[in-house]
Amino acid sequence: MISHLPILPIIIPLLGGIFMLLPGFNHSPMRLRISALTISLTLLVASIALAWYVHTHGAQTYALGNWQSPFGINLYIDRLAALLSVLTAFILICSQVYGCAGEDKQGQYYHPLLMFQVMGIQGAFLTGDIFNLFVFFEVLLIASYALLIHGGGKQKTLANVHYVILNLAGSAFFLFALGILYGTFGTLNMADMQAKTAHLQADNIILAQSGALLLLVVFGLKSAMLPLHFWLPKAYSAAPASVAALFSIMTKVGIYSLWRVHNGVFGDQAGELANIATPWILPFALLTILAGIIAALSSQSLRILTANLVIISVGSLLLMVAINSPEATTAGLYYLLHSTIATAAMFLLAGVIIKLRGKAEDRFVSSRPVNQAALLGLLFFLCAVSLIGMPPLSGFIGKALMLKSALSSEYLLFIWPAILLASLAAMIVLSRAGSTIFWRTKGDKTSSATVHCLELSSIVLLLAGIIGLVVFANSISAFCQLAAENLLAVHDQTSNRFLSVYMEQRHG
Repeated sequence: MISHLPILPIIIPLLGGIFMLLPGFNHSPMRLRISALTISLTLLVASIALAWYVHTHGAQTYALGNWQSPFGINLYIDRLAALLSVLTAFILICSQVYGCAGEDKQGQYYHPLLMFQVMGIQGAFLTGDIFNLFVFFEVLLIASYALLIHGGGKQKTLANVHYVILNLAGSAFFLFALGILYGTFGTLNMADMQAKTAHLQADNIILAQSGALLLLVVFGLKSAMLPLHFWLPKAYSAAPASVAALFSIMTKVGIYSLWRVHNGVFGDQAGELANIATPWILPFALLTILAGIIAALSSQSLRILTANLVIISVGSLLLMVAINSPEATTAGLYYLLHSTIATAAMFLLAGVIIKLRGKAEDRFVSSRPVNQAALLGLLFFLCAVSLIGMPPLSGFIGKALMLKSALSSEYLLFIWPAILLASLAAMIVLSRAGSTIFWRTKGDKTSSATVHCLELSSIVLLLAGIIGLVVFANSISAFCQLAAENLLAVHDQTSNRFLSVYMEQRHG
């Protein structure tokens, strides 16, 4: 069983989604919910077990069907992939718990689609081959197309059209890049490419550069890097709250791909191709933060504001990708965990506020008082403090780590002002949002709607995750540091050992 542990985070949601499509579930919502939550908990346990095994035994490779390289499909699981696998499973559970309060009734295939999307996300994190990265991208995107219009409506349909068109264009660019890179390297296995990059012949350098920069465009689209970010606010704000919460990890797939491909395959040891994307990532990261700040200041609803805060967090993570040092990668990983959980919690809270405020929904306008305003206000305050980056919550730790990692960087004078201005802007817009929603009220309460216990439980669970990032900050940051060193092959020799073994299999 241990030898097959790496495949479980992909197999569990795949089989779970197929299982819930079988006859007998359509007419039994309770059976469907129990099955979905059971599968998600099993996935979380498997992901935690995989992370622990990788942490204690080193990075693992898994040859599907026991077909060895270069003919077979390999999964490669190191600490970075395992950590993001656990995060994905945790976000899934929180989204599903919220959806079980009623959102899952708006469409027939809500729970299976969540499973298929998570299968795509998990596969993208665990694959060791760029072509299979493309395949898993398509799996998660197809599921997200259906989830975005869950429940129907003109606004969702319009947002989905833009989302689908842009991602189809991104998929086409992805295929072009794969063709160029395969023709250049003769393989799309990331370990094999990393071993070959520094030894490419001179006439293949330009082709490899073209493929690498095309991938930068693709990953920039997936991560919502400016100017490829315009799809995100409309898509995330139109999606149901539980779906938007799960979507909070989708941009991180793009960031992960940049780390894995551009800081791994085309990293410091890539010869003439070393750090080919860095001159492009840094300015676009700064512009992404600036665009996010401007959009956040002009946001007219809590969902759109949260989506724009996602863009700001993407820009901050791109800065860490651009620095490309163990310290910056460690800080970026910790901040990735924080920002994903915090924005997911705010999306779920926005969904509750929409239900309780009636026609005003989550717009920043005066409305009648809502039920349980004190409870909602407290939850909003905790989410806001975390997103701003104020002590004592995890946002402060994440931003402090990022600022510290920039001290030894030549880009210090750009990074510090960007991160600090982003925090200031978040404080301004979230203060305005909270005061408008909870204080600018008039008239008497007219709605008897209250927070469902499952909705409350999902938000509290995410906030508990934020607090856990603080309580166990030392252990988590140490794990992130090992993951960063594993990725960049600084001190941890697992990657080098894997490369040597792989190359023996490949050529021997």
